[in-house]
Amino acid sequence: MTSSIEKGIICLKHGCALCCHETRMLLTSIDVNRIVKLGYKVKSFAEKAEYGWRLKNVNGKCFFLEGNRCKIYKYRPYGCRLYPLIYDWSECKIMLDDLCPYKEEFNFQIKDVRKLIFTINLLKKNSTGSAQNFTRFSRNKFLRCARQ
Repeated sequence: MTSSIEKGIICLKHGCALCCHETRMLLTSIDVNRIVKLGYKVKSFAEKAEYGWRLKNVNGKCFFLEGNRCKIYKYRPYGCRLYPLIYDWSECKIMLDDLCPYKEEFNFQIKDVRKLIFTINLLKKNSTGSAQNFTRFSRNKFLRCARQ
């Protein structure tokens, strides 16, 4: 069963697409493959990032944002599905993003947390050329968090 976060009910209810503006959403290899199967070319919707690929912005908004709706909503990347649930490296915790104007309306469940951890692990595994740096970065951050 899909959680309320993953369904995006609250975002749809408010017609909110704030998180789609100036997005820096990282893409897993599964995300990229899913979108390519829809007929899009990788370089049209994604750009190289330090740790793989991320969604491309066009005129300050996500390539897939049309009006206030996502053109590929049913097939959107894992990070988009789970937002506003994030891992805050500076706070060393999973939390709802303060940038989301409706964060107080979301209730996340343990399965959402598991999906977020799964997504982070996919990003580590599939990072292009920087896997060792990504792993070292995230391991050091987790160790620092564990000591607090």
